[in-house]
Amino acid sequence: MVDVAAIFKAYDVRGVVPDQLDESVARATGAAFVEVLDVLAGPGAVVIGYDMRPSSPGLAAAFAEGVTSTGADVIDIGLASTDQLYFASGRLDLPGAMFTASHNPAKYNGIKMCRPGAAPVGADSGLRDIADLVAKALTEGPATSSATGHVTHKDLLTAYADHLHDLVDLNGIRPLTVVVDAGNGMGGHTVPAVFAKGPVTIIPMYFELDGNFPNHEANPLDPKNLVDLQAKVRETGADLGLAFDGDADRCFVVDEKGDPISPSAITGAVAVRELAKHPGSTILHNLITSKAVPELITEHGGVPVRTRVGHSNIKQKMAETDAVFGGEHSAHYYFRDFWRADTGMLAALHVLAALGEQDKPASELFAEYERYVASGEINNKVADAAATVAAIEDTYSGGSNMDGVTVDHLDGLTVSAGQWWFNVRASNTEPLLRLNVEAADRSEMERVRDEVLALITGASVEEN
Repeated sequence: MVDVAAIFKAYDVRGVVPDQLDESVARATGAAFVEVLDVLAGPGAVVIGYDMRPSSPGLAAAFAEGVTSTGADVIDIGLASTDQLYFASGRLDLPGAMFTASHNPAKYNGIKMCRPGAAPVGADSGLRDIADLVAKALTEGPATSSATGHVTHKDLLTAYADHLHDLVDLNGIRPLTVVVDAGNGMGGHTVPAVFAKGPVTIIPMYFELDGNFPNHEANPLDPKNLVDLQAKVRETGADLGLAFDGDADRCFVVDEKGDPISPSAITGAVAVRELAKHPGSTILHNLITSKAVPELITEHGGVPVRTRVGHSNIKQKMAETDAVFGGEHSAHYYFRDFWRADTGMLAALHVLAALGEQDKPASELFAEYERYVASGEINNKVADAAATVAAIEDTYSGGSNMDGVTVDHLDGLTVSAGQWWFNVRASNTEPLLRLNVEAADRSEMERVRDEVLALITGASVEEN
């Protein structure tokens, strides 16, 4: 029997295929999705997309069977990136399901679900209820219905590309040469359609759709998966390099030297551009982004709002504050004009527009947004995350040598001083503590990093 609780995470469904996630689970999830979101009383249909993993078409078809077994209809958009599915949910005003395991290895697959208008389905907004119904259906058998819905196939790739270009027009920029590493993921499907407009010459890498990821994992957050892109940028003399993850909802950037540009710098640059269009607007940033981000927002007349990590938190806060844009340290970028959903492709267009509207190389342009030195996320296995965090807080919350230090608990533990800050957060799914440190210079960052690591483990650990 499938352990449903093990695969229904805080924001999506994810597991090994077929041991944890198979077509029976997908079918039951489709029926439960209709019931929990009250689809029959509302829009009457669900939009479904899927990525290039070998198991994705079968899982998506089984989910569609679950949906239609209730009498609800399905709009099948076929192969899609996750942000293309969000576009479909927004444009059609339908709840949606995307079959992907994002950046995870080939043996995994999963389901990302949303309400009409790409609104999130998180643990407290329907996902737990769906999981309960799935567990019941797998134990007692599916509910029966006399009605059967219909499946309609709809190609929205061109409409998706057109919408992005309505938001960021590249026609007036100088010619650019850009290396794009799709990682054998869905960027190989969406990039040719989106970049067909504007004076941008693409040098493609690994555009062949292959969910076995024969070249490298489609996880650009891991530096080893950027090595090929960095080498190709240097070899070709390109102006920029872009790397997309497996479902192409995140985009990572390297400059003309092949050096990575941090997601915080991208967040700052896009925030400045959005504030030029929408003066005085609110911009969100999660608490792991560089403190340069709120500084830049304030300097350009915006209102920075600090949030917890995670797309459900960001989207909820965007709705509450009417924020025009939000960015995360993990290279998720959210846009009010894109139904508050995350889209790496729209962020990439902003990067190209920012670069192409002036004459500086990328390394000089984005250096303006890099003010501090960050450790990157360091994951540490711990036996008791809560006790470890408490011990760290005890160390930093008292004593004469801790004058000027502040502590908050917005998401995990954040400790701040004049020239540095760090955050430790427990993973939702693994026995890990995630550490991020930032300081005014490298020596100070390394001092604080090593000091906190000593409290966590007593030894250095591998950075992830």
